[in-house]
Amino acid sequence: MVSLIKNIQLASFFYNGSRIATQLFSTNTQLHLEIEVKEVILKYLDGKDNGIVVLGLNRPNTRNAFGRNLVSQLNNAISTIKQDDKLRVLIIRSLVPFVFCAGADLRERLKMNKSEVSEFVTSLRNIMNDIESISIPVISAIDGIALGGGLELALATDIRIAALEAKLGLVETKLAIIPGAGGTQRLPRIVGSGIAKELIYTARILNGQQAKNIHLVNEVVPQNKNGDAAYQAALLLAREILPNGPIGVKLAKEAISKGMEMSIEDGLEIEKQCYNKVIDTEDRLEGLSAFTAKRVPIYKGT
Repeated sequence: MVSLIKNIQLASFFYNGSRIATQLFSTNTQLHLEIEVKEVILKYLDGKDNGIVVLGLNRPNTRNAFGRNLVSQLNNAISTIKQDDKLRVLIIRSLVPFVFCAGADLRERLKMNKSEVSEFVTSLRNIMNDIESISIPVISAIDGIALGGGLELALATDIRIAALEAKLGLVETKLAIIPGAGGTQRLPRIVGSGIAKELIYTARILNGQQAKNIHLVNEVVPQNKNGDAAYQAALLLAREILPNGPIGVKLAKEAISKGMEMSIEDGLEIEKQCYNKVIDTEDRLEGLSAFTAKRVPIYKGT
């Protein structure tokens, strides 16, 4: 009888040990998967680049297509950035070489009903609005395809830099839909309504040089072997912005962005209001002092 009890206890021990080991393996596997599916990564640069934050899209299997998980993580990342008043420049790039963003994840979209599609596109549109309203300069580095929602993401940024070999286009009419995340509104403001209509009606895809010719992008660069030439150019541009007065840069962005939607008279009033905000700042006095002393100013954003 004693032997039987010992055998039962031993069997119970091995069973529970196996169950616990299975649970631990399952937990570790889940944690590992959670790490692997990090589709939006924020990197805060330091040293001489302190103040620059890089938002990297990281969904290689779909060329950074907008799926639910990526959109959710992108929304969280943008919220984090908007709450950090120490940041001075944001670069949006792809961590997948030779890619920017392929737009919507059509395989995932096929599984959505009408209501889900509407909700998803609305959430994407809201994210683009949030990106456009970020107070600091936002640069997009387009190192490859930027189609549909991918181009709409770039359109929501202040400055766009593209590789020569990049492919840019609002191609939604090929799928019998229209751009739904701001493309029909932002593209005309950048390239003019006539060109925007032509590009959207035809679903035409442009390379980097063609995009530069119509001022869709600010700069075009030859691609390098690492597939990140546009990002490297964006980083150089961010470094040009970084030494300047952060309050002045933010208010310049506010004056330009708001003024574009108004008459020249109302725009000048916005400019006046923004200028008045810099008069009492310590940075303005530091700029004058540094100029007089012929030294490099040290701005603190105050």
